[in-house]
Amino acid sequence: MGQTVFEPWTDPEAKPLIEFKGVTKRFGDFTAIDNQTFDIYEREFFALLGPSGCGKTTMMRMLAGFEAPTEGTILLGGQDIAPIPPNKRAVNMMFQSYALFPHLSVWDNIAFGLRRDGKSRDEIAARVEEMLKLTRLTQFARRKPHQISGGQRQRVALARSLAKAPKLLLLDEPLGALDAKLRTATQFELMDIQETTGTTFVIVTHDQEEAMTVASRVAVMDNGRIIQADTPARIYEEPNSVYVADFIGEVTIISGTARKSGAGYEIAYAEGVAPLHAESETHFDNGEACHIALRPEKVAISAEKPSDRRNAVQGKIIDIAYLGNLSTYHVEIAGGRMVKAQTANTRRLSRRDFTWEDTVWLSWSDTAAVMLKG
Repeated sequence: MGQTVFEPWTDPEAKPLIEFKGVTKRFGDFTAIDNQTFDIYEREFFALLGPSGCGKTTMMRMLAGFEAPTEGTILLGGQDIAPIPPNKRAVNMMFQSYALFPHLSVWDNIAFGLRRDGKSRDEIAARVEEMLKLTRLTQFARRKPHQISGGQRQRVALARSLAKAPKLLLLDEPLGALDAKLRTATQFELMDIQETTGTTFVIVTHDQEEAMTVASRVAVMDNGRIIQADTPARIYEEPNSVYVADFIGEVTIISGTARKSGAGYEIAYAEGVAPLHAESETHFDNGEACHIALRPEKVAISAEKPSDRRNAVQGKIIDIAYLGNLSTYHVEIAGGRMVKAQTANTRRLSRRDFTWEDTVWLSWSDTAAVMLKG
């Protein structure tokens, strides 16, 4: 039997855990969050992604209770959370700095919140052991934070945040302090822990790869607004704007004007060259400005003009980025535009087909590019 897909946001009967209703947050004249309405569902791993200053941390601080909305309402489990103080909310926040107590052991750090809540000794012991097991820290229980690695400290902070079984865990750039390899390993650990506990996680990050790896849905933000919130695959394959297409992953954006042609559109983009072809469910008027977003892995590179594709353009290799398993070719085409084409490196370097200054043909299918409004 196939696994059922977890997509509560497509189910009209599903009740969201968190509801933002017309939320605006101003600091003096500055609007940090601009009239936002969206939902987050139980057991979701929801990522707020965007450049510095786009409002993602303000969003999180309102959920935690450190900021109150200027206008609008935030509901948690159907209840307005504005009057509930931070320490009484079923919400916990894990900071980038981890904020562990240096003089307490790993065990006591995890137990801290439970002791404050007046839980019995046996209850605390059982819960701490459970958390140590979940985060694979059992053998480090008696050590102090300075006696363990950065990745382990990160897991202690996570165990401490989850010990009180919050409905919602907020993670503010939680992997920012870790090196690249450890970050990747920790991303998968986070996903496993989130799935095991069933806790709703909301993560703030400016690292698109991280958001795309861990999240069930990613909300791409800009200037206090969510531009698109969707699954990582849809954000990547079906961006709703040039901003989202450009923000996520490598992409070539070519601007031109649209003209209806059969099942799709012709896009005129430079003088004296054949138009490009693309299909789109969005309607464009004849002569309307448009953009096409093209992912480099969908662009084939060849020495000869391919006979089986309408989208074939000639250009010159200006740059080659060698990434071990992949090479990305930056090819200049008519009108001085750069198009990126990516190939898998299945052969040794000495056997490469193309090099700098070579004239090559780039081609892609009619459905490879996404047409976007100007």
